[in-house]
Amino acid sequence: MLQLFRKFLSSKFGALFAILFLGVIAFGFAAGDIAGLNMTGIGGGDRVAKVGGQAIKGTELSQAASNALENLKQKNPRATMKDMLAAGGLEKVLDSMVDRLAVSVFGQDHGIVASDRLIDSEITKIVAFRGLDGKFSEAAYRQALAQRGLTDALVRTDLGQGLVARQILEPASYGSTVPRELAVHYAALLREKRSGAIALLPASLFAPKTPPTDQELSAYYAAHRNQFVRPERRTIRYATFGDEALKNLAAPSDAEIAAAYNSNKAQYAASETRRLTQLVVPTEAAARAVAAEVTKGKSLEAAASEKGLSATKLPATDKAGLSASASPAVADAAFAAAQGALTAPARSPIGWHLIHVDGIDKRPERTLDQVRGEIVTQLTAAKRRSALGDLTARLEDEFDKGGNLADAAKELGITIETTPAITSNGKGYEHPDAPLPPVIGRITSASFAMEKEGEPQVAEFEPNKTFVIFDVGEIAVSAPAPLAEIKQDVQAVYLNDKGAQAAKAAADKLLAETRKGVPLAQAVASLKLAIPPVQPVDMNREQLAASGQRPAPPLLLLFSMAKGTTKILPAPGNRGWFVVSLKDIVTPPVAANDPFIADAERELGQLAGNEYADGLRRAIRAEVKVERNDKAIKAVRDKLAGN
Repeated sequence: MLQLFRKFLSSKFGALFAILFLGVIAFGFAAGDIAGLNMTGIGGGDRVAKVGGQAIKGTELSQAASNALENLKQKNPRATMKDMLAAGGLEKVLDSMVDRLAVSVFGQDHGIVASDRLIDSEITKIVAFRGLDGKFSEAAYRQALAQRGLTDALVRTDLGQGLVARQILEPASYGSTVPRELAVHYAALLREKRSGAIALLPASLFAPKTPPTDQELSAYYAAHRNQFVRPERRTIRYATFGDEALKNLAAPSDAEIAAAYNSNKAQYAASETRRLTQLVVPTEAAARAVAAEVTKGKSLEAAASEKGLSATKLPATDKAGLSASASPAVADAAFAAAQGALTAPARSPIGWHLIHVDGIDKRPERTLDQVRGEIVTQLTAAKRRSALGDLTARLEDEFDKGGNLADAAKELGITIETTPAITSNGKGYEHPDAPLPPVIGRITSASFAMEKEGEPQVAEFEPNKTFVIFDVGEIAVSAPAPLAEIKQDVQAVYLNDKGAQAAKAAADKLLAETRKGVPLAQAVASLKLAIPPVQPVDMNREQLAASGQRPAPPLLLLFSMAKGTTKILPAPGNRGWFVVSLKDIVTPPVAANDPFIADAERELGQLAGNEYADGLRRAIRAEVKVERNDKAIKAVRDKLAGN
């Protein structure tokens, strides 16, 4: 289940990524409401590792592992802590924490630090710390930390370590190159052409024809319970509201309308804007020469073009705006000329301006009576926004004091809706393709972070327009489904498993035959079963990558084998076995100007950079010295596993 997790963190790029961005795993609030795991009483001391004199505590490791699992569940709701532990996830998370702290210690020893202002900047970028206006909110920041049992110092330390790691490791990988000869060899591999054949032995073809007995099925279920784990499911009770929930919203008074008019009087004063075409030349003589040609009937654009110049149309502007962007003299000239006229040359710091007045737009002064309706609309909208803000703040306060969803809905005059059981990805458990109201996507993450039922919250759905109150109705924890409820499913998996085992035996037989020189198609025919036709393959690596998607596993295997060999490969989902036979490999010569060479240099340079950064990481780890407390690590593992 967690092969992707294991493979990614085992790669060199994955290790570097984990060092730079472990904060996203260790403190998952940045990605959405993720609860931490509190642990106490860990044996062997709470320190799981010592890095250059600084300790990593067992509580920190357990929280990082728990949040790593929660992040993984966003892609695979069936993932469990036991699966992650079995895949070596705890060790990978600890290694990443050790590497990150080692780089931080190394930075401190050599004067590489992250300033408070830089850390402040990183904090303000985290979406979870933004208020209703989309900007950083100190209140939202403190609330998020309190909900997850974190402190400002802990968060700042974590972000600071990540920033130091970025300063140290990224330069090591930047601008890396490889010899051209290596790129040429790599480009030749991209042109390589392979021919062979692929056979599929479906598990369904080899599955038993008779169903298993109850005893066999029970024994199989007992041995494979983890295959039938249901993800955590929750129902969400919710109701949305907006302006209609506001009661007795007072209309703007005459005094408020007058105050708004007076405070924005400049907005309603008489104004004039002009649409202009401008030419700027370096000397007054050049400007007068162009003006003379325009006087004879040419357009400003044509006269400028003949001299290799270009006239520019300016957006509608007022006199103050033109004065600021050019000069007062230019503005005076432009606003003194009549529509359709060309101004006399006027000077600014960048040269001499000729301006043609394309159009004049005048707006007379508007009185209070003329703009009353406009101001009333603006004030009413502002009152509604303020009232909605006050209402949501009051609801939050009531919920914090133990208020319930039903009472709040009754007060607001809205109806509570209940979703079907959904998983943490916001989809229905029984009908994942069935559409759910868009508001559910907004509140799913917060709903799955709630520790128990009946703890309502308020969230904004449409900015300053629609809000939602919600809580969790029923919580079904992740656990294996009872055999009685999924007997048919278990039986199908049992028969498929038996079929896959038989298909593996047949694949081994074909492998032995092909190693004796028997062609794959002939060996398949000797089985005398209704096996799908053997598929011939004749393609190069360009064609392999042409679709832009990851190629099928048997094709990837074909392009990694030695000439004249045959290999077997399990089909995804235990659906059978592939038999892959490679007949020939042809590598054409590469031209000196082949564009693949430049692509290869760039790609290999990036890989070399990752190698350099990884080498630096290992050297830093060795220099600062790392000590592990295996007893404490085992205690964390046992606690997470529920032992």
